[in-house]
Amino acid sequence: MSTARSTTTIVFTDDELNPYVTHAATRRWLTGPGLPGEGGLLTFEALRTDGLRTVADSTGDPEGRLAAELRDRLVIGGILGTDGRERESVLLDGTTGEISTTYFLHDRPDLMDTRPLAPSLEKLLRFATAVDELAALRGQFASYAGRLGPQAVAEASRQLLAVFEEGAAGDGTGLFWKLAAVIRPLALVAGPGTASGLALDLPPRLLEDEFGGGEVARFEDVDCPKALTHAPTRRFLREVGLPEEVVWFSLETDMPLQTLAEYCADAYEGVLTDERLPLNADRLIRLGHLLEDTSLVVDGDSGAVLSWSEPDLALRPLNADVSTLAFTLWLIRREKALDAVHDLTEAYDQLAETMCRTLAAVDPVACDPTPNTPTDDGWRYWPGMFEDEPGGGLCADV
Repeated sequence: MSTARSTTTIVFTDDELNPYVTHAATRRWLTGPGLPGEGGLLTFEALRTDGLRTVADSTGDPEGRLAAELRDRLVIGGILGTDGRERESVLLDGTTGEISTTYFLHDRPDLMDTRPLAPSLEKLLRFATAVDELAALRGQFASYAGRLGPQAVAEASRQLLAVFEEGAAGDGTGLFWKLAAVIRPLALVAGPGTASGLALDLPPRLLEDEFGGGEVARFEDVDCPKALTHAPTRRFLREVGLPEEVVWFSLETDMPLQTLAEYCADAYEGVLTDERLPLNADRLIRLGHLLEDTSLVVDGDSGAVLSWSEPDLALRPLNADVSTLAFTLWLIRREKALDAVHDLTEAYDQLAETMCRTLAAVDPVACDPTPNTPTDDGWRYWPGMFEDEPGGGLCADV
């Protein structure tokens, strides 16, 4: 099967659509406007090389275990993850024009299922374009450039949700687009740091309003080791502070902050000797702990926030600095509140990916797997926690 194409769109001829697509409106779309090769959210690039293929063609399914309703669905693209790789496959029902998603289970095709995504190709592209425009602050969301804070988040969320509700016209689209509408705009709450000298300038009282004033701890200069020489970090800890407890993070509040070297000397009494610690352990200030015996530390010179795992002695990037750490903790708490209203965890895998995309938009360091230290294996704590549904993940109690 060949595909007629231009440099920017994928277009089919009438003959190429036979006998796969009989839905008139879908045929008109595929022979007219066509499909973009790739956007920020969706990719249709496989059509350029593979043309139209059915799910049955793609699985082989020699034993006929694939559900009958899936066999003739057409594989037309995929949903992209934060890493740019395809996460879910996008399917087209050539008879009705409806769009759904699936995960290919080549060893167990009998377990494959679908989830609704959009009533038509036209609406699928309209929805995806809106999400891409929000991410880039262009098109219908261009007016949000430079607008930050909870009000901007609320307005952008309502605007995006209106696009999806109007396009759905009562047809089921699953949770995928609602997730985009309520989670992705959260990236607008804070802007690039100018006044703070950090990656982000957070709105005043953002943490207090979310966690409550009594749950946010601040540190005076006497509480910080001399090794913390990064002035913007000291100022942030003194004036803004951090929440004391957020699901997978606990702040150290029982005593003045210590360097990682001091903490290990006190807590492990020589078990973790200097040669087992990071080379700069005397300049890493321990702010608290994460799960799995992992310390959260800040580099006293640069302000970079890292995690240090005691079991595998690995030092890995965690956040760009304390401002994006604070955003991450706020994002997690916001998701909890939104889940209580919208049951977001019903589409857990899509929620985890949406959270990763939202965090990456504000703090690429938190999600970038590029090795950064001698012991860094590319695993990233926050995406790992978001994706850990068997371990509780985003379903864990606040």
